[in-house]
Amino acid sequence: MRLRVLDGSLALCRLAPGAAVPEARGPFWSLTRTAAETSLVCAEDDAPVKGTVVGGYLALEVEGPLDLALTGVMAAIAEPLADAGVPILPIATHDTDYVLLPGALLGVAAEALRAAGHDVIENAQPE
Repeated sequence: MRLRVLDGSLALCRLAPGAAVPEARGPFWSLTRTAAETSLVCAEDDAPVKGTVVGGYLALEVEGPLDLALTGVMAAIAEPLADAGVPILPIATHDTDYVLLPGALLGVAAEALRAAGHDVIENAQPE
């Protein structure tokens, strides 16, 4: 698979159920609401002041679009990262998959993914 590192540092935010969230901006923004929490991934500079905020994450985008019937996509990415000790937060959309990981571990992650046969594109804009 081909993965592209998106520009910008991201924050993982845990907010109260129904909490207000900042406007969607930047190369990656994702919101999930449940009865127990509001989870937001946004540009670190746009992170809310309230709640639990963990910054310094980067997003890897799987080149897509991917067919919804495909299986094993995330497993093929997660396994080499787990073996390398890189924690991930996977997020899927209709068209593709994303893997969020601590930015400080990008070098380790890229090396592990390349060793597993994946192509990792760093410092590049989407085509």
